Amino acid sequence: MAHLLGAESVSVSFATRTVLDGVTIGLDEGDRVGMVGRNGDGKSTLMRLLAQRQQPDSGRVTHRGGLRVGYLDQQDVLDPEWTVRYALVGDAADHEWASDPRIRDIMRGLVGELDLDAAVGRLSGGQRRRVALARLLAGDHDVVMLDEPTNHLDVEGVAWLAQHVKRRWKAGDGALLVVTHDRWFLDEVCTMTWEVHDGTVDQFEGGYAAYVLARAERDRMAAVVENKRQQLMKKELAWLRRGAPARTSKPKFRIDAANQIIQDVPEPRDTVSLRKMATARLGKDVFDAEDVSLSLSGKTVFDDVTLRLAPGERVGVVGVNGAGKSSLLRLFAGEIEPDSGRIRRGKTVVPAVLTQEVRELDAVADLRVIEVIKRERQVFEIGGREVTAGQLVEQLGFTREKQWTPVRDLSGGERRRLQLLRLLVGEPNVLMLDEPTNDLDTDTLAAVEDVLDSWPGTLVVVSHDRYLLERVTDHQVALLGDGKIRALPGGVEQYLELRQAMETGATLPSGSEGAAGDDGGGRGAGTAGSAAQTASSGPSEAERRQARKDAARLERQLERAEAAEAKLHEELAELSHSQDYEGLNRVNAELRDLVASKEELETLWLEALDTAGD
Repeated sequence: MAHLLGAESVSVSFATRTVLDGVTIGLDEGDRVGMVGRNGDGKSTLMRLLAQRQQPDSGRVTHRGGLRVGYLDQQDVLDPEWTVRYALVGDAADHEWASDPRIRDIMRGLVGELDLDAAVGRLSGGQRRRVALARLLAGDHDVVMLDEPTNHLDVEGVAWLAQHVKRRWKAGDGALLVVTHDRWFLDEVCTMTWEVHDGTVDQFEGGYAAYVLARAERDRMAAVVENKRQQLMKKELAWLRRGAPARTSKPKFRIDAANQIIQDVPEPRDTVSLRKMATARLGKDVFDAEDVSLSLSGKTVFDDVTLRLAPGERVGVVGVNGAGKSSLLRLFAGEIEPDSGRIRRGKTVVPAVLTQEVRELDAVADLRVIEVIKRERQVFEIGGREVTAGQLVEQLGFTREKQWTPVRDLSGGERRRLQLLRLLVGEPNVLMLDEPTNDLDTDTLAAVEDVLDSWPGTLVVVSHDRYLLERVTDHQVALLGDGKIRALPGGVEQYLELRQAMETGATLPSGSEGAAGDDGGGRGAGTAGSAAQTASSGPSEAERRQARKDAARLERQLERAEAAEAKLHEELAELSHSQDYEGLNRVNAELRDLVASKEELETLWLEALDTAGD
């Protein structure tokens, strides 16, 4: 593959801190690279260097002659006087850009709901961000660099962007470099992952799932002392392998190695115990919304909907922008009342809401992080064990030095972490999170999920981060903008199918009523499921049966390959003792061929499992 650009021994320092220290790295044709790392570790800095928008303190960055680089910054760079149309296609006539299928697809996927003649300056921040992304994708670039492109995109927008990226770079033309905390997106589109940490960049083949495995295995092989960060990765890997096998169907990795790493790791949640504890804290009643209708600013948000939340319920809420997701949380929290119908709240309910703005911290801006938490309590019980305020704060990424930082000096992601901690230590029994992943890096998200796993109570999460929804909730409901709430026994994939059915003009069911936790038994879950089946084009039962047969056949072949591999390793050991170098070369060649064949078998086996639905 042709080399496009590269950094050679680049270093960057800010004040007394070295962000990048002698990093050498590059992009080739066809690369789709995702960058991960803690906030402040240099991901955006490295991207700016590679785009030649910033100069290193030492080292150099080189581009192939005539290379065209498209760069999506986190900052708003659009002229507010431009119209949406001009921002996207310039002075091109409508018939010119409309004849280009790629431009039409971008328009439909990102800005379809916007008025093309509207001034950019009159759009919301999220809408301007979508226009900026669409403008970049509509351009003709050899390398596209995206810094947090999924911010302000809903679940449907993220899914569209993933499909666009895979189609666009399928032929291997050009390269993609993306910084994002959206782990589903990383796993869906990336062929390589770069981890930026401690001034260095480690490269891993595959997306997020492969990166988690490789990092855990790297620590194990290096005999690193078991620390909190490694335990989080092991728990994350356990969920990836056990809870969502389809995630691991793309990356090539050693199944036995993965299972060996996680063999002593318990399931992320003991659901039975947590529900028993939640019932003890909450009683039988949490929230019951009966025949609720609500209009805001003349728009019908909910139209005669019924929804029940039970003790220990963990439900995710997805939906189109403006469909009423945040309003649903405000109804449950008692911040607003319905126009008709009633919401019954259990007498023992102690709710806490994490808002998108996190303005609640303004009142404690002069306090330090540890002081904010200690004002609540000195000792807390997490997962059945007592931890101090300092230990709890450190668990969510505040180092001992950072704990003494004034709240006013915290970044957006740090403020979000602190507010979540503040809510948790208040010991609510109903926790409602509105877009909790904003501004958080992947390691922090794993830490937050680890805390939520051991939290006994009712959890409601509104998020466009489908990885988070699948990780911390047991089921999801959808708001499609028609005033109804629909159960999603098929998860986020079913939501996307329903949205596709809406676009094609198919008639949707009237809505979902009953318990949020209905798994197909409630009226809404059943109707939503039938709509999804109509829109779905998944494998038939005959294809599933064949896939199960293929999986069994491939598993037997893998067992034979593993036995042959073990035999070759024994032969290598004997030959090394006898110093038979000619034999060593021969067996090494056989082993390389066998490992390559085994990796192909593993990939086929995982694909068969995915099709079979096992």
